[in-house]
Amino acid sequence: MELLLGPDPRTETLRRLQALLVQRFGRIERAADAWRQPEWALVQGVIGAQTRSEISNLATDRLLERWGSWESVAEAPLDELQAELATQTYPNVAGERLKACLTDLIERRGSVDLSHLERMETLEAMEWLEQLPGVGRKIAAGVMNASTLDRRAVVLDGHHRRILQRMGLVPPKANTDRAFTAIMPAMPPEWSGADYDEHHLLMKQLGRTWCRPSAPECPECPAQALCETGRRRA
Repeated sequence: MELLLGPDPRTETLRRLQALLVQRFGRIERAADAWRQPEWALVQGVIGAQTRSEISNLATDRLLERWGSWESVAEAPLDELQAELATQTYPNVAGERLKACLTDLIERRGSVDLSHLERMETLEAMEWLEQLPGVGRKIAAGVMNASTLDRRAVVLDGHHRRILQRMGLVPPKANTDRAFTAIMPAMPPEWSGADYDEHHLLMKQLGRTWCRPSAPECPECPAQALCETGRRRA
């Protein structure tokens, strides 16, 4: 006998979660003219390990302002690149990874150009990006979602993944790849790429405010009623 599977209950949980987060934090919407090019998003992701997005954004802008093009950034002396990235948490690693990534991209494409991704399916494009040095699932999803490509791909940083795990929406020990594979089928089908981006930004805010790595403040969290961990701590 064929089993009939109903809707994924996690989808409605995500809808309710989004409404609660908007109610608590307000809307986080990015104006159309503020969306960055995919190449900018790639650089920002590669240099951004363990660094707040606002700091990495400024560092990415500084690189382009100083050297004028991403090709020139790739050719810059490593020590100068690392010095320009002094605001990053790991500037030496960030410089090495960025130089390797941009150099490899130029070898593949002739320049720092990701325009071909527009013609590719989202997962196919992400897998292509993940062939570049220093690019994992989070960065690839960020290039696809948080840029002018505006694709439906969820960006999972440490805050976002931790919340999903505590809520019981992805396996408790899932890494970023596994968590992405687990949660994507549950994402509300009516959400646009911009909705995905807002969801990620709201989840980061939740992780910074209440659902911190240690000593989460579950009684204060707006998502407590939807969260397996929060209900246990009630």
